[in-house]
Amino acid sequence: MFHDAFSITQLFGYLAFFFGVGCFLQKNDVRFKVFMAIECVSYVIHFWLLGNLTACASSAVSVGRSLAAIRSRSRWVALIFVLLSLGMGVWLAKSWLSMLPIVASCIGTTALFLLSGIRMRLLMLIGTTLWLINNIASGSIGGTMLESVILTTNSWTIFRMMRDQRRDASATASTTTVPEP
Repeated sequence: MFHDAFSITQLFGYLAFFFGVGCFLQKNDVRFKVFMAIECVSYVIHFWLLGNLTACASSAVSVGRSLAAIRSRSRWVALIFVLLSLGMGVWLAKSWLSMLPIVASCIGTTALFLLSGIRMRLLMLIGTTLWLINNIASGSIGGTMLESVILTTNSWTIFRMMRDQRRDASATASTTTVPEP
């Protein structure tokens, strides 16, 4: 399954790995979405070369979704991307396994358009799990590495963001004094 570790096909998977890890290291949501778009472009080529058309289509939709989510938080725009993903899944899916990237894309769309910060990243963890299963089944070395690392990297970033929130709340509480009666 994981053959030709240095083939052009796998090299695009490694490129997706590089940008995917960079994506989930970002605390800034705009940089997060830009890195994700670049990751998805690499994935489009990678999955096309692997012959996984639903993952390729899902990644192609995700490029547009990630870029659109920088400028829009519209539920209607999110709905368009969810419907586009589902339509691609119905058209291309051959089994329940080939639907995993489609479901992951719908989860990612919901997270990117309707959530932000910690909540967005928590929902992305579910999509990460689905992509991990897909990548193992597809023979994607870079993709398998990416989703494995994203579980750790995204969790670490969520921890850092929660720590920052607690620190900021603590600093605000310590500067606010209650007048004595």
